[in-house]
Amino acid sequence: MMLDTNRRPEGSPARVNASHFCSVSSQPIPTRVVLLAGPSGSGKSVLAARTGLPVLRLDDFYKEHDDPTLPRVPGSTDIDWDSAGSWDADAAVAAIAELCRCGRTDVPVYDIATSSRTDHEVFHIERSPLFVAEGIFAADIVARCQELGLLADALCLRGRPSTTFRRRLVRDLREGRKSVPFLLRRGWRLMRAERRIVARQTALGAHPCGKEEALGRFAAAAAGRCRRAGVGAPVPE
Repeated sequence: MMLDTNRRPEGSPARVNASHFCSVSSQPIPTRVVLLAGPSGSGKSVLAARTGLPVLRLDDFYKEHDDPTLPRVPGSTDIDWDSAGSWDADAAVAAIAELCRCGRTDVPVYDIATSSRTDHEVFHIERSPLFVAEGIFAADIVARCQELGLLADALCLRGRPSTTFRRRLVRDLREGRKSVPFLLRRGWRLMRAERRIVARQTALGAHPCGKEEALGRFAAAAAGRCRRAGVGAPVPE
């Protein structure tokens, strides 16, 4: 399914500093974002690509390995990359806001295998009135994006935990994201916690759904029917 957003295809963006691209304006925000959340391995990236919309990778806003604020897995020396504390929400929201107002922003290029930012690049959405921001922490910024008037919809992909486990492990091994023992420990922990993860993201305002329903909601958002996400429900521990 491809969504017509009047987007002009171009080559890879030049890697330059875009920190001053956005000028101050009192005009209405012309663009909105669909936040796409869900457990790691739930198929967010594949679904986002199917929409044909510009896709902002929220995983590029992870903190670096030497950041002293990185959380640890309880009872372990492993960094907890599945905790929102391992991610720079402020930078992600700022990038989304600049994209909505200006159509481009400077974003980091993050290497998961080394847990570091290796570069930066200019991300363009051209004339698209809608884009996707996908990542496991997308639900954590639903309320902020809604308050800023940036939100078109917020979705949480859900499925069978065993399927998500297999898909995640195959992907992470193929891409060499971390060591095999780390990936197995993380995968087992996430499979056991998957239903709680979905419940938490739902409580934060992301609508839980499968891929076909998600595509339907993308089409509705592209047609200009923006949803006011329900936020403020108690978040499961």
